[in-house]
Amino acid sequence: MVQSVDGKTLAGMLIHASASLNAEKQKINELNVFPVPDGDTGTNMSLTIGTAAGELRQKSPDTVGQATAICASAMLRGARGNSGVILSLIFRGFSKVMKDKQTMDGIDLADALNAGVIAAYRAVMKPAEGTVLTVSRLAGDRAGRAAEENTAFEYVLESAIDRAREALADTINQNPVLKKAGVVDAGGMGFVVILQGMLDELRGIPAPDQETGAPMQEKADFGAMADEEITFTYDTVFIVRRTAQKPLSEFRAWLETIGDSLVIGEGDEEFKVHVHTDDPGLALTKAQEYGTLELAKIENMRTQRDELAAGRKAQSTDDLEAVEEELEAMEHQDAPPEKKYGFVAVAAGEGLAKVFFDLGVDGVISGGQTMNPSTEDILKQIRKTPAEIVYVLPNNKNIIMAAQQCVDLVEDKKVIVLQAKTVPQGISAMIAVNPDGEEAENTAAMEEAMGQVSTMEITYAARDSEFDGTAIHAGDYLLLVDNQLFGTEKDLHVALEKLAQESQKRGGEFISIFYGEGVQEADAQQALAQFQEACPEAEITVLEGGQPVYHYLISVE
Repeated sequence: MVQSVDGKTLAGMLIHASASLNAEKQKINELNVFPVPDGDTGTNMSLTIGTAAGELRQKSPDTVGQATAICASAMLRGARGNSGVILSLIFRGFSKVMKDKQTMDGIDLADALNAGVIAAYRAVMKPAEGTVLTVSRLAGDRAGRAAEENTAFEYVLESAIDRAREALADTINQNPVLKKAGVVDAGGMGFVVILQGMLDELRGIPAPDQETGAPMQEKADFGAMADEEITFTYDTVFIVRRTAQKPLSEFRAWLETIGDSLVIGEGDEEFKVHVHTDDPGLALTKAQEYGTLELAKIENMRTQRDELAAGRKAQSTDDLEAVEEELEAMEHQDAPPEKKYGFVAVAAGEGLAKVFFDLGVDGVISGGQTMNPSTEDILKQIRKTPAEIVYVLPNNKNIIMAAQQCVDLVEDKKVIVLQAKTVPQGISAMIAVNPDGEEAENTAAMEEAMGQVSTMEITYAARDSEFDGTAIHAGDYLLLVDNQLFGTEKDLHVALEKLAQESQKRGGEFISIFYGEGVQEADAQQALAQFQEACPEAEITVLEGGQPVYHYLISVE
């Protein structure tokens, strides 16, 4: 029975837990009640703890105080979705209790776990039973009692896991929605997997393999360049964080038509490209079809050759780490205020992003239901916004908590996170802004505007499911009204007609129809005609939103 663990052991346990959660994330995703193909609980929790695992691999902490501090800091920045934020808060509690401690025994573990639970409960406005909060609270309670029986770290962890499993099984009875769907809570399941992964590492059980895929190439091999004739001028290296799960084969083939010396290293969340080309701008523009450009370095190889020929030192693209450090330092410097108000919005799709920019938003973070941005993603954009007061429009209920974590992380700006749960709510809020108004007046006006809009969506079921007595089959069209299931249909035309009639019943005067990725303009015009017939008195517009997953996103005011 292991009595206590040091920093190195605890780091290994957390890395193992991350691998375990990554292996189980799809099973956890499938516990979500609505079978919408999106960034679900398993994905969000896996990405969150995965950030910590990456930091722990690099820094190899000696003490548990160092290990928990590294973990808490990384997870705070990498938290995605409500489940990821709650998980980060639990480990923030760990960090506070373990500060300056060399090792951790069973008593320490119980104290840390319970401190984390308290931190998580405080952050949730209306804690509900039958969630990860319940599972973690009961696990912490059992850990405390176990530590009174036996102070061994392993004994307390095992006891906490046993109680967590019991609590998880009972979530189906505590939450009416889960009971109707016949599943346990997804976040609670993720928490159990993490604890079990930690125990498995302690007992020498091998961690599950990570998802297959080519490892990210840290540095491209440019050693042979000096012996080659320079066919293309610019040595171009860039990193893209994926926002669309499009295969890179087409991009690879396209890059080969504009350059040579092509190397693409793929990771789970990002990919790195090295290419020699005469048009690096074209390559960077094309790359944004696959995700968000995070880093780019372009150097003129002909100039490099001339520098070397003259006996001077030529710049090299093998110093990306230094460039990343420079950019990171810049990102942590707040842009000086040039105006009173600034605005940051989250949206997926070029069309939706354009709408927000046209309404005066300073920065749009690519993300939403298909991929929840992390706290760090939101924080970076806030810091870039040159304003005294920055309003954040999460535009998704699962992003609000991650955005709220930014409020205390920015010193020189006031950050206000609005409770915008949908893109139409965010758009309505921006329309209500008065650039010359007082802060309280603007906040009130934006909140009032959000409350006057209904959001209707059409997506599809990614898997078979059942909700509230309704059988849902993979491929069915799902109709959502204000984030609630409104119905299912086999025919998209019928689905649109139902929403058009519902818009008429709600007395919609202003209706905006945003059609998504893959929807043809001619089909969108037919949808417009359906709404015009059902709501002849309304002012109706149709716009290309370009959003993934959702065929149509409809705003009704």
